[in-house]
Amino acid sequence: MNVVIKKIVSSILTILVVACLVFFAFSLIPGDPAVAKLGTQATPEKLQALRESMGLNKPVAVRFMEWIGGVLKGDFGTSYSYNVPVTGLIAGKLPVTVILTLYSFILMIVMSVFIAILAARYENSHVDKVIQIINQVIMSVPPFFGGIILTLIFGLGLHLFAPGGYVSYDINMGRFMGYMFWPALAIALPKSAMAFSLLYGGLITEKKKDYARTAYSRGNSTKDVFYKHLLKNACIPVVTFFGMALADMIAGSIVIEQVFGIPGLGRILLTSIQNRDYPVVEAIIVCIAILVIVSNLLVDVLYRIIDPRTAVAEGDK
Repeated sequence: MNVVIKKIVSSILTILVVACLVFFAFSLIPGDPAVAKLGTQATPEKLQALRESMGLNKPVAVRFMEWIGGVLKGDFGTSYSYNVPVTGLIAGKLPVTVILTLYSFILMIVMSVFIAILAARYENSHVDKVIQIINQVIMSVPPFFGGIILTLIFGLGLHLFAPGGYVSYDINMGRFMGYMFWPALAIALPKSAMAFSLLYGGLITEKKKDYARTAYSRGNSTKDVFYKHLLKNACIPVVTFFGMALADMIAGSIVIEQVFGIPGLGRILLTSIQNRDYPVVEAIIVCIAILVIVSNLLVDVLYRIIDPRTAVAEGDK
């Protein structure tokens, strides 16, 4: 428990450091948000008045203290472009990105576990060889390109979904989840291929050990041996990969939203960067950092639950 508490404290400090770096990074980037909003034809008087209202004329140190103080209270300031509180603006987009990330993460786990067990059960068979070939192809396709392929084949070709026909979860949850399946699949496929390779190798190694032979000798079916005995031990080294994959999927969700026309954090992030709406961009980056850090923390805790030897090795009690 002591180690877990230390990791939580470390995670909080990391989030604060990321917040500081994000603010100062955007403070140093060339460009004037006032000019981006009013245009180059605006008079100096209007630009000066807008900068004053935005608080851009204050020293960087003063602006930082005001901003970080607001962040600690959950207030990221006001959007330059939309003139609304940033927190409320992001709150409406964040659930979509989180759901998409979790959806793709669940698909990755289900697909990689099922296919790895199937291939390991029929090791060196034609089934195994076909799976290995397909896996290599999928592993080489990035989510962005995979999303385009899925749209062309299943959207425009087979008409299994309508490209751009996004339906919000607060309107129709069933249609929302149906549409989100395809971008989630695009994100999950390459990660599933990587997880499959790790899990497949672990299962092959585990099924050759003495405890697996003992399980078979006791009359257990192949299915029971794989699911009740081999899978747990084979998953232990893969859990770390799942944690890294979850972090990557958060970034992947931001990108894939552009392909499928999903109004999540990705769309508003791109628009805010173009408009130099720094309060929105800073808030989104901090939110992404929080999601990544928290997901890694949760996976680390899960790893300790699955393999208690980790906690013992570190002296955790």
